[in-house]
Amino acid sequence: MTVALPTMDVAARIPRLRTAFEAVGVDALLVTRLPNIQYLTGFTGSAGMLLVEPDAAILVTDGRYAQQSREQLGSHRLDARIEIAATAAEQREVLRTANAGRARLGLEAHGVTWAQQRSFAEWLPTLDLVPTESCVEALRAVKEPGEVARIRAACAIADDALGSVLPKLHDGPTEREFAGALEWAMRERGAVRPSFETIVAAGPNGAKPHARPSDRKIGPGELVVIDFGCVVDGYCSDMTRTVSVGDPGADARRVWDVVAASQRAGRDAVRAGVGCATVDRASRAVIEDAGWGDTFAHGTGHGVGLEIHEAPRVSATADATLETGHVVTVEPGVYLPGVGGVRIEDTVVVTPDGAEALTEFPKSLVI
Repeated sequence: MTVALPTMDVAARIPRLRTAFEAVGVDALLVTRLPNIQYLTGFTGSAGMLLVEPDAAILVTDGRYAQQSREQLGSHRLDARIEIAATAAEQREVLRTANAGRARLGLEAHGVTWAQQRSFAEWLPTLDLVPTESCVEALRAVKEPGEVARIRAACAIADDALGSVLPKLHDGPTEREFAGALEWAMRERGAVRPSFETIVAAGPNGAKPHARPSDRKIGPGELVVIDFGCVVDGYCSDMTRTVSVGDPGADARRVWDVVAASQRAGRDAVRAGVGCATVDRASRAVIEDAGWGDTFAHGTGHGVGLEIHEAPRVSATADATLETGHVVTVEPGVYLPGVGGVRIEDTVVVTPDGAEALTEFPKSLVI
């Protein structure tokens, strides 16, 4: 499933980040969260720090990524210097030199451990280290068209892969076997990897929202929760379908129908200007009216992008408002211990006219 992906203007992202410096009270920002570094530079290595200054940027990484960093930053024509520093002492010297004469350096509060903060304080004793929150994540939340195209491509691969392996459920595979077949089908179609550990939970295992695939065989008439996704050029997809091989019975059909109605209500509520808590409420009310409100024990959704869970959250306590370009999931569920569960999930993008589903696989209970 090879598709031509549009280019992304990665080089424009660091200048946008600099506009936040005054509001958070910093002279520069040290970016240590790897997804944020990838967003700002295109660099996908497993080790690195990015110092964003008012008029320059320095990527610090080690010798494993010398060539890769040059290729990836060069492909985006990024105006940034690359420093290869194999040891902590070398990294310390790069940061000390670059920050000479500076007063306030921002650190990512959610990306720096207490031990790292103490190290930075020792390395940079003359600097006031300022904790910042969501400076880069706020930019990432609103997706550019090129980002949406990558998420759409990942969703299309997941759609097609599920369609190709769903008939295997008639053969009575184990949860683990079916999960493996699904992940392999996504890789065959061009996915880099699954975007998270695939969930295949049949029968009573479906009552655990984050159940791991087991060696339990999937039987006829059981509810099977299938929650999965893949990565295309760094961007994730996320989808859940709940199915049954043959009729699961009236009680299971009622649970499925209620969750499907809840999911439709949530999807219909997604649009620019609507609070994320309002979307959660639209989905949750349907399940509460059916008498299962206490079994819906997680948020209705979350943002999707370079990470499988990112801003904005769609939950009862969320204070964010949806904007055009936000990509979020809508995934209500009902979980009945000892019986099973139902979850139905789509990934949708907020558009000027409402919302568009990027996951398109049909929602049918019986296969």
